[in-house]
Amino acid sequence: MTIIVDAVNIAFEVYKFLIIARIILSFIGHNPNNPVIKFIYELTEPFLGIFRRFIPPMGNIDFSPIAAFLALSVIQYWLVIPALGLIF
Repeated sequence: MTIIVDAVNIAFEVYKFLIIARIILSFIGHNPNNPVIKFIYELTEPFLGIFRRFIPPMGNIDFSPIAAFLALSVIQYWLVIPALGLIF
């Protein structure tokens, strides 16, 4: 059971890292045709799109990745912590 909990926890951490990478990419010039950048955008856009419907950009700043990161952290906390409590 701990292997499953660890795998879920790692998946959440990797996805949060991808969101952070997406935030950093928004500040620097990059080639959108780069396969790595396309991969990051394709993985994160569906989740970020949910938040963009509710949080419009203010000026040139998009706050949806911050809200998505926080929501992902809360979901991770709700899933992983109770599962760890059942194991120990």
